[in-house]
Amino acid sequence: MGDTQDSPSGPSEVILCGTFTLVPGTGAPLSLILTRKELLIQTLSLDAQPSPHYSLALADCIGCRSFRGKDPTELGGYLTAAFCPLRGEALGKTIYRQRVSRTFRIEVSRDKEHNFNVAKTWANRIWEMAEDQGPPSSILPPSRRFLVLLNPFAGTGKASGHFQTHVIPTLTEANATFTLLETERPKQAQELVRDEDLSGWDAIVVMAGDGLLFEVVNGLMERPDWACAIKKPLAVLPGGSGNALAASVSYYSGHKQASGTKLLNNCTFILCKGQPVHLDLVSLTTSSGRRIFSFLSFAWGLISDVDIESERYRFMGSARFSFGTFVRLTALRTYRGRLSYLPARTSPDSTPESDSHRHNLNSSTDTVNPNVLEDSLLVPLNEPVPPHWTTVTEDQFVLVLLLYQSHLGADLFTAPMVQSPGEGVMQLFYATSRISRASLLKLFLGMEKGSHMGESIPHITNVPVTAFRLEPLENVGIMTVDGESIPCCSLQGQIHKGLGRIISIPQGP
Repeated sequence: MGDTQDSPSGPSEVILCGTFTLVPGTGAPLSLILTRKELLIQTLSLDAQPSPHYSLALADCIGCRSFRGKDPTELGGYLTAAFCPLRGEALGKTIYRQRVSRTFRIEVSRDKEHNFNVAKTWANRIWEMAEDQGPPSSILPPSRRFLVLLNPFAGTGKASGHFQTHVIPTLTEANATFTLLETERPKQAQELVRDEDLSGWDAIVVMAGDGLLFEVVNGLMERPDWACAIKKPLAVLPGGSGNALAASVSYYSGHKQASGTKLLNNCTFILCKGQPVHLDLVSLTTSSGRRIFSFLSFAWGLISDVDIESERYRFMGSARFSFGTFVRLTALRTYRGRLSYLPARTSPDSTPESDSHRHNLNSSTDTVNPNVLEDSLLVPLNEPVPPHWTTVTEDQFVLVLLLYQSHLGADLFTAPMVQSPGEGVMQLFYATSRISRASLLKLFLGMEKGSHMGESIPHITNVPVTAFRLEPLENVGIMTVDGESIPCCSLQGQIHKGLGRIISIPQGP
């Protein structure tokens, strides 16, 4: 028992089989069978009745380790396997990841060293098979080192507690180490990643709302070595109110829509099992000459009004956005401005204009100017837009939104057409002043499940673009970048495909 079996290769090939007991437990013997896809566990029974059994998919395994008993006289060898399977489907509830840890004891001889070696063989093979189920090529090491930046004041203020109860146990099972820094003031994270040596960590993990990641991205782009620094893998754990990128990454990784600690469980699993993939960044330039880098969105009008004005309802968590939307619909505002954009190429054989610097994930240099990231699609703001751009004929808007990820919030599946974080396209949504409150309500209700894209809503337009310019005719209204307020002014931006890195679990080919 516990020895490797020789059998034809295939998904059901038996790699190991043996008799164990569950710890803690009654001491009843269990049969463990390891295949290339799963760990099968069955209670051994002396009667003829079918024995209870279940299986754990190795694709869900986050860690496995072997160890000796604490008592020096203990003969058995031990192994602990940790999994994060999907739960909730049978109950008709939200499907999300839940951590499951099982410890097994094996005693095949009176030689405790032999028993430990058998347990060690099992632990090693379980993890080998689990890694075979993961992404084919991850540049992150098996023992990951994370710098965790956490905002304890984000959202409802529960991020610190949730990190202790939901994240640390999973990271421990996954043999990951971390350095935790809780931010105490605005811009602290931005200054830290701008000024410090980051080589001691494999990835930067942000647990907060989207605002803290906004600081991190802009801090990395302020470094002298920005072209290399921006390739440092980033990861998101939801700890704020919006959690849009966390919801997007969870969606890209194959999960159903979730929020709260359910979304946190999904994202923690992604942190342990995912790999760095390309993340689009948008370079924005304002009329004052300020350069801003964005990973999520730009908004002007209704959406940015709700985002900022609902701050007073922060205690409500993500529900603040729904409540704020209903409040703002009762007193709808319109804003005058000129909106122009460069439509994205739709031919499957064409390369997006923003793809000029796309490169291999493992490369350490970029083909762009190492001193400055050039916006090759843009002309100076004081010049007319190029003739091949499109300018919207109407000049009164209720909302303008540029979104480059699938979700605008954990409960707002705004751009279901976005399937990965590095597609090189911004989804432009705009609504003119002719849109009715009923249509806007229909729009926001549909966003909860992404059904709005299949509905006919008058005076709301969606266009995929690679660059845009917005010129308010009056500098009034709230503008937001990744949910962070900026002064209302003329500005323009273009997307840079795959400039950054985010940890995700790619789906499909």
